[in-house]
Amino acid sequence: MYNFAIVGCQHGHISMFIEAMLKAGHHCIGIYDREPDVLAAHFAEKYNIPLVRDADDIWHSSATIIGSSAINDEKIAIIETCCEHGKHIMLDKPIVTNREGLDRLEAVIDRGRIQIGLLLTSRDKKSLFTLRQMIQAGELGSLVSITMRKPHKLTPGSRQAWHFSKRQNGGIIMDLFIHDFDILGYLTGQAVASSTAVLTKSILPEYPDFYDVAAVQSVMSGGVVAQLYADWHTPEKCWSYGDLRIFVTGTSGSAEIRLTGDPSVGQEELLFTVMHDWPFAKIPLQTVPSTVTEDFLLRIEGSPHTITHSDLLSASRAAVEADEAAVIVRNHGM
Repeated sequence: MYNFAIVGCQHGHISMFIEAMLKAGHHCIGIYDREPDVLAAHFAEKYNIPLVRDADDIWHSSATIIGSSAINDEKIAIIETCCEHGKHIMLDKPIVTNREGLDRLEAVIDRGRIQIGLLLTSRDKKSLFTLRQMIQAGELGSLVSITMRKPHKLTPGSRQAWHFSKRQNGGIIMDLFIHDFDILGYLTGQAVASSTAVLTKSILPEYPDFYDVAAVQSVMSGGVVAQLYADWHTPEKCWSYGDLRIFVTGTSGSAEIRLTGDPSVGQEELLFTVMHDWPFAKIPLQTVPSTVTEDFLLRIEGSPHTITHSDLLSASRAAVEADEAAVIVRNHGM
């Protein structure tokens, strides 16, 4: 059993880590955030966990694993402090917001003292795992292209001001495409070789560096072409936080994933294929061997695992490079 704690609690994503750890029988010794009324106090009450008023009480505690959903640009300093104290850390995305943070992350990883995890929750999806098995078995032939469409619901009234700050949040490419770049590597086994990007702004003039649409085109090291799209325009009445789709084309057939379902069919994730040799089909989904949190614990224990430091760095580097290369378009007088 591990003792763990939370340092930085600004986004609800960290509840996935807390619940997974508690369900597995691990013990949370406390939650700390310098603004406890944002979320920390709520989670402390919900999960019956002590609310800690001084972060030093955690750094000098028995906790060997830290979880964090701090403001995005503050996460790298927490990672560095974890390294100083020899504590492993699991974070919600994104792990860094710019190249400086990426360089600092790489320096911590190079020290080899702690394990760093990221809640790359797409890896928990049965549809993605099943599709990857099919790709590796050659059922789609050689991969040609991957397209991901990831619109998201914004609900600005429920978000903290830091979400709309490019410096603090990192922006839409860093915040949302970290998943997509990881999925590209996961499905293809290739690295991103180059990317071009466009960021557009059409809303919220009170936040001048908040961009609401992003489109990226990447070329993978093995020649696969990828098109990534995300926005903050999912309608409020949508059945989910976003109608997320992934399309994969190979020389022998194609596949489509509907990550949040289809309201005309159901709201569970779906995988469809159509091949040269057989028609459109709904594919039964396989069970993922371990969750992201379970995989992280296996890595800490030195056991066989799936997600590596190299995966985190590759996805983060691809996001940083796409963000740096983005062309800015301002619409409607923005």
